[in-house]
Amino acid sequence: MSENLPVNPSKLLVVLTSLPNMEAGKGLARSLVKENLAACVQITEGVHSIYRWEGKVCEECEVLLCAKTTKAKWLEISTFIKNAHPYDLPEILAFSPEQYEEQYGKWVESEVNSK
Repeated sequence: MSENLPVNPSKLLVVLTSLPNMEAGKGLARSLVKENLAACVQITEGVHSIYRWEGKVCEECEVLLCAKTTKAKWLEISTFIKNAHPYDLPEILAFSPEQYEEQYGKWVESEVNSK
């Protein structure tokens, strides 16, 4: 096993969600970091979403949030996003990177556990 692949229960998670605009995205991102649910949240503007909702094909311009956290925070961060989100059915997806730089992983873990 690679030295840069930590073996611990605090495996990193990358949590994605989309929001209607930059103001909503920044508000949620700040809250996630302030509440120690994410060490870092990146916001990407100009995401064009095409989806079916209530039988209609919709097109929206959104922002995409990418939050770095740990597996141990999944239930807490997903519940927080769901409760704070302006959409009726928010996209909340989590991915566990197979590999990540060990010091970065330790930083994320220390940030989300700093309360």
